[in-house]
Amino acid sequence: MEPQQQAGVAALAREIEEFMAAGGWDQPPQLFALVPTAALLDEQPELAGQLDRANPLTPVAQEALPEGDLAEALARIAWPDLVIGCALAQEIIVLPPGSESELPDVAEADADSLRRAAADHPQRTEARLVAAVLRDGEGACVMRLRGMGTDETVDEIVESPDLAPNLIEALKATLLP
Repeated sequence: MEPQQQAGVAALAREIEEFMAAGGWDQPPQLFALVPTAALLDEQPELAGQLDRANPLTPVAQEALPEGDLAEALARIAWPDLVIGCALAQEIIVLPPGSESELPDVAEADADSLRRAAADHPQRTEARLVAAVLRDGEGACVMRLRGMGTDETVDEIVESPDLAPNLIEALKATLLP
């Protein structure tokens, strides 16, 4: 992927994170289709005052994901050809390095038990992760760490395509024919 295109995917991930941040915390996961802006405006000209044709892609929020396992929900998604990428925003718990030993054994615990243990961990950090991918390229991730900035009222933003490799791969799989 060309650096300019990679920057575009990262910019879309940031745009989605900022959109989600405007709604505050404690939101359910939100899926977005990444659609060519020109095609969207051709289909819906009434959006001309809201969209900038100079932006090659526009994120379009989708209906709520079903309750339950996120991986299973993503495995059932298929996009029409018009959608050239997708993104997912979700709130997560981040634990400090080495704290995995304090969690229940994965082989013996179900996903809900692991989530509860992580949520109760004294050194947990709440975060919002946005992962975005295109059909023909790499992905980008942006994570907002709640209250981890210069003081407890400011959030820290981290960007790296390596933040959520499994999620990136799951999103890429939704784009396969």
